[in-house]
Amino acid sequence: MKVLVVEDDQFHGAYLQDALVEALPEMTEIIQSSDGEAGEDEARRGAIEAIVMDLQMNRRNGIEAARAIWSERPQTRILFWSNYADEAYLRGIAQIVPEDSAYGYILKTASRERLKLALRAVLIEGQIMVDREIQRLQKSQTSPRTRIEDSEFAVLIDLALGLQDKLIAERRSMSLRTVQNRLLSLYEKLGVVSELDEDLALNKRVRALNRALFTRTINIEILDAAQRDLDKWLASRR
Repeated sequence: MKVLVVEDDQFHGAYLQDALVEALPEMTEIIQSSDGEAGEDEARRGAIEAIVMDLQMNRRNGIEAARAIWSERPQTRILFWSNYADEAYLRGIAQIVPEDSAYGYILKTASRERLKLALRAVLIEGQIMVDREIQRLQKSQTSPRTRIEDSEFAVLIDLALGLQDKLIAERRSMSLRTVQNRLLSLYEKLGVVSELDEDLALNKRVRALNRALFTRTINIEILDAAQRDLDKWLASRR
């Protein structure tokens, strides 16, 4: 059994390899890649179906790499590990994971024993395993008053990319009124609407972007991928 480790930090890569040797005695080979693009190539070349994937990397982040790998081999088992319990990462993974696929999400701050348990659960037993801290984040999103729906998140991404309401409506196949309603809901859920904002006449779109970045509802990696998707969509309109 071959395992692919996609990690751009040498220390974390070495730590992962040691944990893999301890957790997976049936493993025959560890292959290391230092970024998402190289990881895609290695997974494709070796038809590797057991992968540990960092999320924040240069050239291509873990979500984009996993999306490409799963599009070709949906049975691939991927354990994501990261320094961050971002809502943006959670949402990104949820949008790309194939039905019935085994995957996991564990933080790099997890204990070695917890990591070894996750490695075995996902890569060998084909289970879904999510770190406790990430589970707490998921539970905090269950309240309708704070949970950002997928359609609202799409509008938030387009807002962050600088699109005006009419172009958002066209891109997302929404009416202009629907886009404006989604924006109002976002302002409330992100804590943009306040007496201070009204008194000072602050720009709500900028404030929403600020709050989304501060709360890690979105992050730079997600925006980078979204920009590429936008470029493709804009090119298709010409």
